[in-house]
Amino acid sequence: MATVNKNLSDYDKTTIPNANQFRFGIVVSEWNDSITEGLYEGAYNTLIDNGVKPSDIIRWDVPGSYELIYGSKKMQEQNVNAVIAIGSVIQGETKHFDFVCEGVSQGIKDLNVLNDTPVIFCVLTDNTMQQAIDRSGGKHGNKGTEAAVAAIKMAHLRANS
Repeated sequence: MATVNKNLSDYDKTTIPNANQFRFGIVVSEWNDSITEGLYEGAYNTLIDNGVKPSDIIRWDVPGSYELIYGSKKMQEQNVNAVIAIGSVIQGETKHFDFVCEGVSQGIKDLNVLNDTPVIFCVLTDNTMQQAIDRSGGKHGNKGTEAAVAAIKMAHLRANS
């Protein structure tokens, strides 16, 4: 596993551009909200820690991870410098997991190809609830933190390219 020996919350603040001039959109899936709320907190706190004003963070909730695509597309229209799409899909007994994971990853990829505002993929695709807990503020840190760092770097790249 990629996160076995990595804490997703660890980053070197000296390598992060100043983000106080940027606005961010965060689109959060309500499905598996015990996980997505932890991811949101990690992302939000990291943005604040890196100079983003609370008034420059817009949060929208959508019903599930599949709806992150549309929510992120509409968020790109809100004069933000980057969007973070937060979701959690946990393997069940059917192929639904595969279809949702594939659709969401391809949809967010398409938004990045077709539009100028970067969308950061912060969708956990875990086999078990425990894996999701471990990556949303548990023993492996918080993927939301990692996504916020990526969003800041991509907003900076967009502004300086």
